[in-house]
Amino acid sequence: MTIILFLSCVAAFLIPTGLALIDSMHFFQLNSYRFSTHTKWISENFNKHLPHYLFSVILLIVSLFSYRADIKMGIVAVLFIVAAIIERPKKAKKPLVYTPRVKRMFITTAIIFAAVIAGTSVPLFRTHHESVAVLIVVCLYVLSPFWALVSNFINVPIEKAVNRHYIRDAKRLLAACPDLRIIGITGSYGKTSVKYYLNTLLRAKYNVLMTPESYNTPMGVVKTIRSSLRATHEIFICEMGAKWVGDIKELCDIVHPQHGIITSIGPQHLESFKTLDAVKKTKFELADALPENGMLFLNNDDENILAHGCDRPFVSYGIKNKSDYTASDISVSERGTTFTVTGPDGESESFSTRLVGRHNVLNITGAIAAANCFGIPLSQLKGQVRRLECVPHRLELKNKSGLTIIDDAYNSNPSGTKAALEALSLFDGFKILVTPGMVELGEKQEELNREFGRNAASTCDHVVLVGRKQAVPIKAGLLDEDFPEKKIFVADTIEEALTHVYALSSGGQKKVVLLENDLPDNY
Repeated sequence: MTIILFLSCVAAFLIPTGLALIDSMHFFQLNSYRFSTHTKWISENFNKHLPHYLFSVILLIVSLFSYRADIKMGIVAVLFIVAAIIERPKKAKKPLVYTPRVKRMFITTAIIFAAVIAGTSVPLFRTHHESVAVLIVVCLYVLSPFWALVSNFINVPIEKAVNRHYIRDAKRLLAACPDLRIIGITGSYGKTSVKYYLNTLLRAKYNVLMTPESYNTPMGVVKTIRSSLRATHEIFICEMGAKWVGDIKELCDIVHPQHGIITSIGPQHLESFKTLDAVKKTKFELADALPENGMLFLNNDDENILAHGCDRPFVSYGIKNKSDYTASDISVSERGTTFTVTGPDGESESFSTRLVGRHNVLNITGAIAAANCFGIPLSQLKGQVRRLECVPHRLELKNKSGLTIIDDAYNSNPSGTKAALEALSLFDGFKILVTPGMVELGEKQEELNREFGRNAASTCDHVVLVGRKQAVPIKAGLLDEDFPEKKIFVADTIEEALTHVYALSSGGQKKVVLLENDLPDNY
């Protein structure tokens, strides 16, 4: 009977522990599987696991209390069922992706659990120390938030071997395409947009492969190559992201780009980079990796790119500063944008696009410069520019339930917020900003969010801030500019924010909503 009760206890233990493990793996994945990042997140977000910790104390007290083992096991089993309700999954903006790595971590954790329960319980039952066996099972549940770290640490040799295999395979596939021209694109912001635009422009003449969505990490790039690269591809556009010094070099060592585009350098990911100089050094790892005859394209309007300088030949593009490819005569409205691009030989061509905003003109000009240098005449690019579509969640225009929504939800940054507010100002109507602010800006985060608030004050009729903690500096910036406090609403969730927007009276005007950034669940 005691054995049956214990097995029932273990069965009940598996449900809440499994749910807690899924939660732990989810946040570990959002924190890029980095030990230091995740441990820091755990220490700063104690409240997210508070129900787990409080119930763990109850379980520990019950399992330590001295009374009959069979009664104790029955009580613990019931408590585990209650714990399952507490640990029930919550709706996630970006759910856990069950990648092979995550699956291997679950398998490792399951092996540990099986080994601990079987290896300790059998001898303890033989010596009539069943209560100690129950305590061990309870401790396995208590430590659930940390099992992702443990299993990942154990799996390090396996993960390195798997990654080496995939990288070797990707390099083999690239080597089998000796005529493939590879373009690396990096930048603190604008790189995904330029990638999409360049892909559309180059398709006027070439068979092009690009890394999809925001696949810009080593394994994301490797996955693209292994799953999508074909012998018929002539150009591979590879987006390169970075959070740490050396990240771009690591990507370049895999794909060996012949050409590169640096779209911008700014205070993005300062929490990991620490200094702007580190960001500059990392972005220019792309330039350092190019062969002597490779083409490098630089945003000539970016003050940090200009300040860093470049000791190799490059092609410049810009709006404000005279460049090899300069955009001028820009006319922007809520219906789209027209502009003229003048090339290095003095040839000019007029372009029109459905996309709005001067920043889009800058990104399109960078793509035009690269496409023209790849042999496509400016005149032939006019039709391709007209076909350009909004990149998902980057000033993407949507109409929903009577609202005009400017969806700029993807990872906001200081330059992006200014561009987004400029785009919002083009529209007629009741202008509403919905934002949780900017993150991963290190020591400058509060200062830059306050500046964001000051900039928003002159454009917006109403502001909805998401997250009590995140709202503080933005609200302060709004109040610095005498923005009426009654026109500021602070919501705990994006759902609450949107409910407020729908209920808000606009005095008969059309509501135009700018969704600026949407933080994942680990913020």
